[in-house]
Formats: sequence, C-alpha cells, structure tokens
Amino acid sequence: MDDGMVSVAVQMQDIGRRARAAAAELAFASAERKHAALIGAAEAVWAQRQAIIDANCEDQVYAEAKGLSPAMMDRLRLDEGRVRAMVDGLRAVAEQRDPVGEVMAEWDMPTGLHIRRVRTPLGVVGVIYESRPNVTADAGALCLKSGNAVILRGGSESFHSSQAIHACLVQGLRQAGLPEDAIQLVPTRDREAVSAMLGMVEYIDVIVPRGGKGLVGLVQREARVPVFAHLEGICHVYADGAADLEKARRVVLNAKTRRTGICGSAECLLIDWKFYTKHGAVLIEDLLAAGVEVRTEGELLKVPGTVQAAPDDFGREFLDMIIAAKLVDGVDEAIAHIRRHGSQHTEAVLTEDQAVADRFFQRLDSAILLHNASTQFADGGEFGMGAEIGIATGKMHARGPVGAEQLTSFKYLVTGDGTIRG
Repeated sequence: MDDGMVSVAVQMQDIGRRARAAAAELAFASAERKHAALIGAAEAVWAQRQAIIDANCEDQVYAEAKGLSPAMMDRLRLDEGRVRAMVDGLRAVAEQRDPVGEVMAEWDMPTGLHIRRVRTPLGVVGVIYESRPNVTADAGALCLKSGNAVILRGGSESFHSSQAIHACLVQGLRQAGLPEDAIQLVPTRDREAVSAMLGMVEYIDVIVPRGGKGLVGLVQREARVPVFAHLEGICHVYADGAADLEKARRVVLNAKTRRTGICGSAECLLIDWKFYTKHGAVLIEDLLAAGVEVRTEGELLKVPGTVQAAPDDFGREFLDMIIAAKLVDGVDEAIAHIRRHGSQHTEAVLTEDQAVADRFFQRLDSAILLHNASTQFADGGEFGMGAEIGIATGKMHARGPVGAEQLTSFKYLVTGDGTIRG
C-alpha cells in the first residue's frame, strides 16, 4: 500500500472517530438546537449562493472534460432557482417535528412493568453519492434532524459545489452550539475513501448510496456496513383501457419529460390494447412531438418516428429523452411485465376503473405505486418529508423516500417499581 492510500485510510478512521463522538452528543441534542442549526444553514446557503454557483461552474468544467452525459450534467448543474430549492428543503426539514424520543407505542404488563418503544437515532450514516450537489444539503439536514452524525462522500464531479454547501451546514452547526463534526464531508476525490467507508463497521451504522447502477452495485458487493439499497428507477406507466384520455396524455408526458435525469422518470410505457383501439397512438405521438425517442416493437412500430427496441430496452434506465413502449393485453399482462423488468421503485396506473387500480396496487410490490399521477412524484419533498436521502427499494427497515423518521431505529424504555421476575 502506498503512502497516499495509507493517508486516506488514516484520514477516514479519524473522520469516523469524530463522527462517532458527535453522534453521541447529537442523540440527546434538543429539537430547538437542531432547528436553529438548520435555519442557520439555510440562511448561510442563500447568503453564499453566488459562491456556491461559482464553485458549481468549476465543477461543470471538470465534468465536461470527464465526458459526463447530458443527464448527469443536468443533475450536477446549480442555478439560483436550484439553490433556492435547496434553501426551501433545509427550511422544510427544520420545521418538521423532531422524530427522536417520539413514543411509538406504550403498554402495561401484568407484572407491573410499563413499556415504551421510543424512536432513537441510528448513529452514524455514511452517504456516498454522484453528481447531485444538493444531496449534500438534503442528507446533512435529514441526518441532523434525526440525531445522526453523517459522513458525506460526494461525487468527484461535484467536489467544489459540495464543499461550498458543506461550509454553510457547518456554519449552522457552529451557530447553534452543536458539534461541527456532526456533518463531515470527505475532503478527497480519491476512490480509496469509498472503499474505506464500506468497511468502517466500528464507526458507520448504515451506508446510503445515491447514484447509478455502477455505484450501487459496488456498494452492495463490497460493503461490510449495512446498506439502504437504492437501485435503478426503472419506472413504468400503464395506460389502462379505462384510462381518461386527457389525464393519460398529461401524466405520460410529465412522467417522461419533466426531468429525465431523476430516478422517478418513466422509462417504460405500457398501453392496453383496449386503450390503443379506442384512442390510437396518441400517447406515442405526444412523446415523439416532445422530442422523445420511442423504442418499441410489433404494432407500435407502424407509428411513424418510432424505432425498433432492443431486447434489453425493456428493463433499462435511460435517464434521457428515450422511452420503451409496448402494447399489453390488460392489467395482468402489465403487472407480469413490470414484475419481470421493473426495479421495485415506482409504477403508475392510469385508469378510471377502481378495480383495475386496486389490482395494480395489490399485486405489485414496488416501493411507490401511483394511481392517475406522474412517477415524477417519487420524491421525499413531494411526500411532505422536506427532503429525502434516497428512495430505498429494499425490504428491510426503510422503503420508498427515506426522510428523517426513516433514519431512526427504536429502543425500549421499561419502568418498574422494585419489580422482579417470578
């Protein structure tokens, strides 16, 4: 191992030790202090918005030289509107109720014991993410709100933006009298820092990967620390025979084109033959008119402008102005297709038939299922969580948008009165 590797490993151990110490303090920090830190951070981000945007311009130059895709460049880019959204997110998390110490359930036992199940922080959260610098603010805020220390390892392409945002979070902590080590940003682009985090079982309680298939796959393969899995967003929209035409047109366009680079962007459109017989290729034509490349097969290839789908286009996350489309024979065929090709992230059913919607909801097990609404709503902010640290597609502990409440565990507080067991 060379000196560089040793120094990164040593550096990460130091960050871990400091995070563990900060987590012990944060676990009992008052709701008022945490609120003050988040409001202070929000004010600092807005006051420093020009410095953050300047740092982001530096990152964009680096990312372009690296040959990042247009979708990834969009994720990286910050302007005043996106900085404003970050500030709004910090304020929204600040105003939420504090989950720590909340009594989830309580009961009395015949033995005379009184038992309470109470929310408690996880401890230290490690967040490994690509390109989106706003994750620095979102993850920092949610971990602080839930009483957790956090170690942030941003993408190399968002290095300067993340540093500028992180400085504002630290300013909020300092002003509120909370340990500055509560939110730490890994100060190197070295990939060795990621490997170190994945093995830091004595310091990190859970790892949250935010990024593409490559990153998430690496984390799941190599992590010795537990992981909140956030797999690809292979999101489906199913237009049923009983769909309302205008609602369907509006939702399909929004689900694909509002922002193509986010995990809630629709990647596959399934159209019931009954809908197609009644309304023709209108949904496909709308997408083509909006500049979307529609990859399809069979009957839909007769629609001018569509292209032949490759077999692996179904079950692919494009994160671009591309969608796969297919005709299906009713809701059961749609469900079978989604089970085969989906990633258990987000699916939408467009129908006025409640029985079809109920069947779709009962028989699919994706983290988020929507009826007559766009898949672009797969977002913690849209769920009233202020922000999210990711969309968990696994089954353990947290599922769907991971907000402050999902970053807690619980402990049992048991009270007796000289009570002994017979």
